[in-house]
Amino acid sequence: MAVVHTPDESLGAAALAVALAAVIVAAFLVLYLVGFDQGAISRTGMFMHELMHDGRHLLGLPCH
Repeated sequence: MAVVHTPDESLGAAALAVALAAVIVAAFLVLYLVGFDQGAISRTGMFMHELMHDGRHLLGLPCH
């Protein structure tokens, strides 16, 4: 008689859910940095604003 191993799919689904949650959090962080940060995160004042300035205009977000 042959022994057949069927892998448990619940671990794969959990890993997929964690990876998806991490991607969503990273996307929201990037959206915040590009769209809404007005120097709140940067210790040097407007560094992050100036760094993301062109991206803001490309996305159609007002920044002035």
